[in-house]
Order: sequence, then structure tokens, then C-alpha cells
Amino acid sequence: HVQLVESGGGSVQAGGSLRLSCAATGNVYRMNCLAWIRQAPGKEREGVAAIYTGGGHTYYADSMKGRFIISQDLAKKTLYLQMNSVNPEDTAMYYCAADVRRSKCLADNFPIDYSTWGQGTQVTVS
Repeated sequence: HVQLVESGGGSVQAGGSLRLSCAATGNVYRMNCLAWIRQAPGKEREGVAAIYTGGGHTYYADSMKGRFIISQDLAKKTLYLQMNSVNPEDTAMYYCAADVRRSKCLADNFPIDYSTWGQGTQVTVS
């Protein structure tokens, strides 16, 4: 059973940077896909970035390309999201998610119906 705990959220000024972390417990090694998914107030959840744990292949939503970087440290069982050049539209609750199905991070689209979720960490950009 995998559990995910996010940290690193907070308030940041537009143009600044923030680094989110997601610590996993349990057998995270069986999870093929790890992802960051966010939800802004009054909006639907949207995928931010995903990574295939087996080979490091990454996927980014268009609005995040060139600004955000997803990375993993499997030895530490930790997922990261480096957020650069943030803007107020990035204000949201950011969730870490994991799934054993490779299709969740190796498809052309970005399905966000992951099986395992953390509680989220709030990011506010002003």
C-alpha cells in the first residue's frame, strides 16, 4: 500500500520559484507512473507533469513546458516538482499521484485518473 505526502507549497511572488516534494511510503517501486496534478478554486483538476519511473520519460502539460521540471529520486522514494517563472494562474492545490498502469504517463494525452493520491499542498502566486 503506497501513501503519498506532499510538502513545499506556500506563497510566492509572480516570476519566482518553488520546489514541491512528494514523499512516498510503501512499495512505490511497483508504481510505473508518478505525477503532479493541480486544482484551482472553481476549476477542474488538470495534469501538470508526469514521469515514467522505469525510464524517466517525462510528460508536461503545454502551459507548464519550459517552466516546470518533474524529477524523481527513487532511492529516497521522493518525487519533485521545480516550479519556475510562476504566475497567478499557477495558484492551486497541487497533488502528487501514483499509478501502476503505464498508460497514465506514456500515452499522448495526460489521463489524470490515477489510483493513489496525496492530500495536496497549496501554492499561491501573487
